[in-house]
Amino acid sequence: MNEKIKIREAVIVEGKYDKIKLSSIFDTLIIETTGFSIYKDKEKQELIRKCARETGIIVFTDSDRAGFLIRGFLNGNIPQENIKHAYIPQIRGKEPRKNEPSKDGFLGVEGVDRQVIIEAIKNASPAIIQKKEKAVTKTDFFADGLSGGSKSAERRDELKKKLNLPKNLSSNALLQTINQLLTYEEYKEFINKL
Repeated sequence: MNEKIKIREAVIVEGKYDKIKLSSIFDTLIIETTGFSIYKDKEKQELIRKCARETGIIVFTDSDRAGFLIRGFLNGNIPQENIKHAYIPQIRGKEPRKNEPSKDGFLGVEGVDRQVIIEAIKNASPAIIQKKEKAVTKTDFFADGLSGGSKSAERRDELKKKLNLPKNLSSNALLQTINQLLTYEEYKEFINKL
């Protein structure tokens, strides 16, 4: 099994299958736009803006019309110095889970090979590949009272508020977001202030 590659930026993808594919390759926060619903989801837009300010983002949508519309929307809402774009080549084909090819006939992010994805990310930002740092884990969440206790939900809500994160983030999404935005030491500083 291939080791995950740690990158600094959060990666923005269109859907859950793209997120699953990239999660198997990269150790970073991966946010799905759920297609065009990003246009109306103000909390997700704010989360993406926060990630852009803190670590930068890489937009990695399909190379079809819909992907470019979503990319354009994000590009218009994020300062240019905080956004990078990764592109997959237009490869004709059909994802195995689908009955028919996409309208444009090209493979999406979920359908291309691992190495194509890695190259696309490297082309977007050749310096992003980093050594793996100590990450906050579910065990840390438990030890710090953020899971498994009677007041865990309240403590998570308090932490989300201190970090200016959306209230509806699940525990797993909160963990990923913390690992994207904070070092382990910074996380511990916030926990000590709760």
